[in-house]
Amino acid sequence: MTEQDLLAQPPADYMNESQQAFFRELLLAQRSDLQTRIDAEFIVLREQEPSSDPADVGSAEEQRHWQLRLLEREKKLLDKIDEALELLARGEYGWCRETGEPIGLKRLLLRPTATLCIEAKEREELRERHQRAI
Repeated sequence: MTEQDLLAQPPADYMNESQQAFFRELLLAQRSDLQTRIDAEFIVLREQEPSSDPADVGSAEEQRHWQLRLLEREKKLLDKIDEALELLARGEYGWCRETGEPIGLKRLLLRPTATLCIEAKEREELRERHQRAI
């Protein structure tokens, strides 16, 4: 099934078997790509050789710090993908965890790990902004 086929289905077919299969394949492909990138980054981190030049040591440490932050972000995304796959297995994928309403195919295509519909996400962001302002 293509994205166009997915979007052409009637609203009554929301999260039917074929749509769930589409998102399962999409999430599994993203998970595989992400795991490959994480593994490659770990190899690069392990293979870095120490330097005796203080300027090189500083640059290398800055690069290492940046790589670790990237790995941390990618690990969080990997966890979100695993959570989405778990929701799929339980038949809860595609439904807003706050309202129980459909998240929507277009939103899920843009962010397959979304757990909130647009309205609930906007409310969450508004609450977060309000809390930061306090």
